[in-house]
Amino acid sequence: SIKSQLPPPLPDARGEFNPIDGVCVLHSEDHSLSLSLPDEMATLALGAALSQALASGLVIYLEGDLGSGKTTLVRGVLRGLGYAGNVKSPTFTLVELYAISRLNLHHFDFYRFSQPEEYLDAGLDEYFQIGAVCLVEWPDKAGEYLAPADLRVALSVEDQGRHADIVSHTDAGRACRSKLRNCLPGSTA
Repeated sequence: SIKSQLPPPLPDARGEFNPIDGVCVLHSEDHSLSLSLPDEMATLALGAALSQALASGLVIYLEGDLGSGKTTLVRGVLRGLGYAGNVKSPTFTLVELYAISRLNLHHFDFYRFSQPEEYLDAGLDEYFQIGAVCLVEWPDKAGEYLAPADLRVALSVEDQGRHADIVSHTDAGRACRSKLRNCLPGSTA
């Protein structure tokens, strides 16, 4: 399991470390959650925790610069659902489809789009109409054509780790964020 491979967390004065997965909860409100992820293993653990909060039909935007951990987070989600195969960014294929556990999961990457209309030209809007969980890297590249987000996960580089801001935009997103927060010890969703 991902959690069993994690080193013990170091104390951090900014928040309370989760001793299971190394994730430090910095701030939590009704619609948002701010986390410090000290290393790649913590990003994977966050993905695994997120996998337990997913529901069919969720659209989750993954935002952040190159190297901020978006694909690593997706790898953690897939591992949390029991997928043991190779997980790669769909930068060239645009979408990777996974039918695992209780969910159909679609992982999109729109980095290569130079115009939002490329999203329509590729016929990708159909994937958002079948009740699958859609994890979308570089959602801004599809512009107004993309289905709105239930949940946004903004990742950024912080020291040698990452920072994650998770914001819910719909009732389904709030339910997911609340379940995710409940997966972190010491939680008060």
